[in-house]
Amino acid sequence: MEVTSPEFENGNKIPREFTCEGDNINPTLIIEAIPAGTKSLALIVDDPDAPMGTWVHWVSFNIPVVSQI
Repeated sequence: MEVTSPEFENGNKIPREFTCEGDNINPTLIIEAIPAGTKSLALIVDDPDAPMGTWVHWVSFNIPVVSQI
């Protein structure tokens, strides 16, 4: 699978509007090459470089199998 976003490029910082310092809205995520037979999706977004160790920003599960969330 591949997860991308039209709002920012791989390796770049997430734009301010999608953070708690901005509008705190979710960026659009595009999910491609979902394996056949997948029943639901899960998404974990963490920050391994956070000063106090890995910081978990998002945990979402039971996401319907769609190509855009």
